[in-house]
Amino acid sequence: MHGTRRSALTSNPVPLSHSSVKFSHAAIVGLAAGLLGGLFGVGGGLIIVPGLVSLAGMDRRLAHGTSLAATLPIAAASLITYVSHGNVDWAVAFFLAIGAIVGAIVGTTLLQIIPKNVLIVVFVITVLATATRLVISTDSTGRTDLTAAMAVLLVAVGLLTGTLAGLLGIGGGVIMVPAMIVILGIEPVVAKGTSVAVIVPTAIMGTIRNRKKSNADIRVAAVVGAFGAASAVVGGTISDRMSDQVSNVMFAALLVFVAITQLLSLRSKPSVVAPEPSVPTRD
Repeated sequence: MHGTRRSALTSNPVPLSHSSVKFSHAAIVGLAAGLLGGLFGVGGGLIIVPGLVSLAGMDRRLAHGTSLAATLPIAAASLITYVSHGNVDWAVAFFLAIGAIVGAIVGTTLLQIIPKNVLIVVFVITVLATATRLVISTDSTGRTDLTAAMAVLLVAVGLLTGTLAGLLGIGGGVIMVPAMIVILGIEPVVAKGTSVAVIVPTAIMGTIRNRKKSNADIRVAAVVGAFGAASAVVGGTISDRMSDQVSNVMFAALLVFVAITQLLSLRSKPSVVAPEPSVPTRD
């Protein structure tokens, strides 16, 4: 009896890898995602998810979970660059993080339930709404003192951000950055730095839960994240020197492009190849 129980506890360990993804493909996705993350204060999921699905042939649901894991080192590298330039508002980051961590739990739970086509539609709506808001001119002269009402609002924004992060595999910067600019009048470069500060704990919480549900390919995420961390430093440095208007227009254009590619993916036939555990392979 005890032997059977012990066997049940030690059998079926959660594998680190659930897919066959080439090392070179994971590296390319990581480099692109890291540059994006550094430039715009996002985790890079906008590039990682489509990249893993289209370029690497990964199952979409697994790609969402893997993407969130890969955003952790990318966001951490971006954060170092933003902190070095003094572009993080830690008070705002604190209240956003409270809601985001809780939201990550909600989002990773929904990821197991919601159909793949619905995931695509939610993803597209999110990025298009963000792109629309970014092209609308807003004053960003710096925030005033935080009030209790503003703190509650930031927690609510964080909750939404964390939920979308866990559900869509994105860091959440596409929600936080515009929200901070519009609601608090924070300068875009500071909003980006604050965003990546929140993405780090959000990605940790979401990845822990996805790992338990075997919904994250950790080995692929490690490759994507390692290459992304390197290019994120470059992106963060460029962002510090970029004008607000140019930054917003470039970000909006990128979001529209990603939305279009994802809508087109709805018309493609789903792959029927069953995933099998393996490590990223070299060409």
